[in-house]
Amino acid sequence: MQRRTLITSLALATSLLAAVPASAQSDKTLRVIVGFPAGVSIDVVTRIVAEKMKDELKRPVIVDNRPGAGGRLAADLLKSAAPDGNTVMVTPIVVPVLAPMVFNKLSYNPETDFAPVGKVCDFSFALAVPANSPVKNLKDYAAWLKANPQQANFGSPAAGSLPHFFGVMIGTALKVDMVHVPFNGGAALQSAVLGGHAPAGIDVVMEWQQNAKAGKVTVLATSGAQRSKVMPDVPTFKEQGFPEAVGQGWFAMYAPAKTPTAAIDDINKALNKALATPEVRERFAGLGLDVGGGSAADLQKTMQDDAKRWAPIVRKSGFKAD
Repeated sequence: MQRRTLITSLALATSLLAAVPASAQSDKTLRVIVGFPAGVSIDVVTRIVAEKMKDELKRPVIVDNRPGAGGRLAADLLKSAAPDGNTVMVTPIVVPVLAPMVFNKLSYNPETDFAPVGKVCDFSFALAVPANSPVKNLKDYAAWLKANPQQANFGSPAAGSLPHFFGVMIGTALKVDMVHVPFNGGAALQSAVLGGHAPAGIDVVMEWQQNAKAGKVTVLATSGAQRSKVMPDVPTFKEQGFPEAVGQGWFAMYAPAKTPTAAIDDINKALNKALATPEVRERFAGLGLDVGGGSAADLQKTMQDDAKRWAPIVRKSGFKAD
C-alpha cells in the first residue's frame, strides 16, 4: 500500500513539473546575448533595459557580450541555444533583415531560427560634413556636389551597414551618384570627417551628437520622420524637400525558435514595462533614441516592412558581403 502510494505521488509530481511553463522558471538567469563589445551603443542600451527587466521577471538578467562578424556570431549562438526561455539576443536591424540580403551563405535563417520578442528602440541617422565645409543645408550640398563631382563620396562606419545603404538612398534623393567609402568603425569615420579627410559622413545621430555640439562638424539633416530630440535645430531630409530620404534603424530582442509562447510573452511584458519607466525613457532620449515596445507580432511586421523598404536600396548599391 505504501509502495503504491509512493508511485502515485511520484507520478503526480512528475505531471505537475511537466505542466510548469518556462515562464515559471524564476530561479533561472536570463542571458541576453549582444554581438558587439561592451561600451558601444547597443551594449549600453541593452544594459539599461536589462537592469529594469530583472525587477519585473524577478530573476537575474545578465548581458553576455559576444562580439564578432558584425553580430552574426551572436546570431549563431542564439540559434544553438536551448529554447527554454532563458536566452535572448538584442541585435540591430542588420542581423535579421539586411544580412540575408548581402550574404549568399549565411549560417542562420532569421525566419526559422529566431522568435521575435519585441523592439527595444528606434534611431535615426545624420549626414555630417566638416565644420569648414562651404555647405550648410541639403540644397546647397546637392548643388555643391554637382559642381564638384570629385567630392561626391561619403563615409560610413562599415560596408554593408545601414548608414552605407542610407547613403545610397540619399544619393538617389539628391540625384547625385555618390561613392561609398567604408571606415573601420564609427570612431575612424568621425576622425576622417573632423579632419576634413572625408567630405561627408553618415552615422547614427547619437554618434555625431558631441562633435556637433562642439562645433566640430555640421549636421545637414537627420533621417527620421520628425526631428531628433537631441538635435532639435537640425531639419530632417523630409523638411528640406527630400521626403524619399527617410529611414530609421532599430535594436530588437529575439529568442531561439521554438521558445514557448508563454516564455516569450513574459519576456515581452518585462521589456515593455522596462521601456515604459521614466528612467529608461529619459536615458534613451538623452542618447537620441526613440523608445520601442509593442508585441512580438509588431516586430515581425516591422521586419517584413523594412525588408521590402531596404531591398531595392541594397540591390542598387550592388554590395555583396561574400
